[in-house]
Amino acid sequence: MPFPPVRFGRGLCFQLALAAIIVQASWAASAQSIDAPRSPLADAIGQLLSGEAKSLPLPVRQEQAALQSYYVDAGGRPIWRTPVRMRGLVSALRAADQEGLEPSVYPTAHLVRLAGIAGFGGYESAAQVELYFSAIFLRFARDMKVGRFLPTKIDPNLYWQKKEIDPVRALELMAEAPDMQSFITQWQPGILDYAKLKSVLAAYRDVEAAGGWPAVPHVDVIKPGEENPAVVAVHARLELTDEQLHGARDRESPVYDDVLVGAVKRFQHQHGLEADGVIGKRTIFAMNIPVADRIQQIIVTMERWRWMPEDLGPSHIRVNIAGYELRRVRNGQLEELMRVVVGKPYHQTPVFSDEIEHLEFNPYWNVPYSIAVNEELPKLKTNPAARAARGFEAVVDGRGVSLTSINWSTMSRSNFPVRLRQKPGPDNALGRVKFMFPNQFNVDMHDTPARSLFGRAERAFSHGCIRLARPIDLAEQVLAEIPGWDRSRIDAVLNSQERTVVRLSSKLPVHLTYATVWVAPDGSVQFRPDIYNRDAKLEKALLGRHTGS
Repeated sequence: MPFPPVRFGRGLCFQLALAAIIVQASWAASAQSIDAPRSPLADAIGQLLSGEAKSLPLPVRQEQAALQSYYVDAGGRPIWRTPVRMRGLVSALRAADQEGLEPSVYPTAHLVRLAGIAGFGGYESAAQVELYFSAIFLRFARDMKVGRFLPTKIDPNLYWQKKEIDPVRALELMAEAPDMQSFITQWQPGILDYAKLKSVLAAYRDVEAAGGWPAVPHVDVIKPGEENPAVVAVHARLELTDEQLHGARDRESPVYDDVLVGAVKRFQHQHGLEADGVIGKRTIFAMNIPVADRIQQIIVTMERWRWMPEDLGPSHIRVNIAGYELRRVRNGQLEELMRVVVGKPYHQTPVFSDEIEHLEFNPYWNVPYSIAVNEELPKLKTNPAARAARGFEAVVDGRGVSLTSINWSTMSRSNFPVRLRQKPGPDNALGRVKFMFPNQFNVDMHDTPARSLFGRAERAFSHGCIRLARPIDLAEQVLAEIPGWDRSRIDAVLNSQERTVVRLSSKLPVHLTYATVWVAPDGSVQFRPDIYNRDAKLEKALLGRHTGS
């Protein structure tokens, strides 16, 4: 719950107003005295940076190398010479929550104090203020651009490469920008999803400021056409986030009519629930998640977008693990949206970026060792013929061996000298095609014979790989750039049941991501459960940073 507003007495209000006047006057004075020939100020900045590091404030020491590169090596011009510039940074830091950041971690009060004395100590004083403002600016620019944490320190299953900003470029852009907002617009992560979530964050903060949304009383079930007092609360809850519901029905009607059924279905779809229009316990639970929790979910996801590569590639494939969804983008345009199955919570699909190098039709499934000894070995001891009928065989000395010719009773987890594989066929666990991007996790995207799982709202059932709802369609799209590989040729290869490898003429970037909230192509805001508890880990880390623990 938000804290109640702080109220001041008239005396304190007068003092604050007087202080503001003094600071404004100081800023004005600083502008007159600092806006002088550049060389003396540049010399003063250089002397400070070349002096004893311990004499510099901690934020400046932390950014000393970057400041040296900009002000001395590159001859960068001072940035914070006017009150407008200084106020712009202070205002941006105070409004850092608009970027999903925490304003309290930035020393805005100290910046205001420094601005008030900037014009009264000559060039040395101005240089000190300049360096301090730039140091804090770089901290803000880094937080906004690449995030506040190294991903692997938050979760070992996050394998994004460490990103760094170019601090000199950041300072140059700020020096060239007409104002702070122009810099923010240019500097923020270029991924469109980030900008969309920024707008969603603002909208949900407005809801929070207005008191949040009302609670829906718990009921067992409300079906379409029924009458229930809770229907009034459902309408009140949904109209805050569903514009289509505004004025569409009588808000006070307890009848669960078709209009409200449509709104409930939209809500269910947007929250990863079965969109059956029945108001049950899971639907009510999702409705009653506080807006503050949804805001935090948005903030966490914005942080994740900062970790991602700045350039995803004009054509790429992106899998959202938490959303059970694949997007294929070609030349910057979304051309395919597909359901996927991802890893179980105890077989989590990792987060990383790679490149698809080739496709394999009619693949063998080389059974991972852990699956072979933990899941297949008990079946082989009981009925090896049944596993052979499903296309399994042993590989000994590089050749296939019938399962029935091996004495499986002598084998154990610690004594398993063979390799298992499943031959191409209708029962193959990889289906008819797999998309290969060789990686340390042995994760790929592939077909599956278990088609019924794609009809479920929650689809975390694999051992870590990504199963595709329409793999042959995706194969056709990916191979469209290679002459001769049309749908008829693909079908002929599949019908042959012969293993066939097709290498791409140019590698296709693939990004495995984890986002529990996003804006769908239709503009709807989508929320999903934190199936791997990854949001919770990041939220805990952010809380620790805010509190200094």
